[in-house]
Amino acid sequence: MIHAYCPREGALRRIDVPVAGDGPEGAAPGSAMPADALWIDLYNPSAAEDRFVEAALGIAIPTHEEMAEIEPSSRLRVENEAQYMTGSLVLGSEGERPILSEVSFILFRGRLLTVRYGEFKAFSLVIAKLERGCADGLRGEQIFMSLLDAIVDRTADTIERVAADIDLISRRIFERDNGRDSQRYRAILRQTGRKGDLASKARESLVSMARIVTFLAAESEGRRPAKDQRTALKSLQRDIASLTNHVSYLGDKITFLLDATLGMVSIEQNNIIKIFAVLSVVFMPPTLIASIYGMNFQYMPELADHWGYPLALVAMLAAAIGPYLFFKWKRWL
Repeated sequence: MIHAYCPREGALRRIDVPVAGDGPEGAAPGSAMPADALWIDLYNPSAAEDRFVEAALGIAIPTHEEMAEIEPSSRLRVENEAQYMTGSLVLGSEGERPILSEVSFILFRGRLLTVRYGEFKAFSLVIAKLERGCADGLRGEQIFMSLLDAIVDRTADTIERVAADIDLISRRIFERDNGRDSQRYRAILRQTGRKGDLASKARESLVSMARIVTFLAAESEGRRPAKDQRTALKSLQRDIASLTNHVSYLGDKITFLLDATLGMVSIEQNNIIKIFAVLSVVFMPPTLIASIYGMNFQYMPELADHWGYPLALVAMLAAAIGPYLFFKWKRWL
């Protein structure tokens, strides 16, 4: 799907460019790329749509497989006067299974071209803002800076939610509650693991954004960008560095909470084992007495005693209470 955003009456208006079929002549009849399009957004593009945009703009469009490559030379490069930048964005951060999805940004002769395979909130926010109004003389570089700023803001929101959820999990782990069981600890471990996975994905996204901003700043040195753009790049670099440090701290805290939860599980298991050990020691002396008087020998002094049976019961009870009181005195219970 190809969306072209063109300046119309003080705002950007979306124009859908239809492309049909997968053959080399896949463009629908009458379809053409608007000449004044400042932002061309390829959302889940097909092979025919890639070829159509390549023919219309004269630049290569990276495939989904090429976008997934991790080499910096593949993600950040200049080719035929076009700047190619690919970053990883967190997709579905508010759901149960967030993933990292690659997005390519191409700056070419004042135009911005994006290639993405997911619906990102940052894109929707920037599109809604530009459709309400935009400044005269808007260029693709300015749209790109707005996208980067929105992406960093959304990542910051994700990190804030992770931090708040981690605080709740921490209180659940260390609060005084006698009703803990294995099911609760299992739920805490599952939640902590999910937050750790989301935090690691947010950190990886920030690292990719930092590389893009650094690459863009290096490429802009020879082009003498506007003062506003240089200021925005420096501000983005500071924000990304601060967020990266914060998410690294959250990663350490998540590791601590995982270790603390496993430690609590070990303590609970030790308490259970201790109960069985104490019970075995408490019942060992009565069992010894019962086994002695359970022997079937003909000559046993207590067999003829009228009070032998009650005395044996009293001896077994005393033998059980004695170890229990000793353990309480030692504070082992």
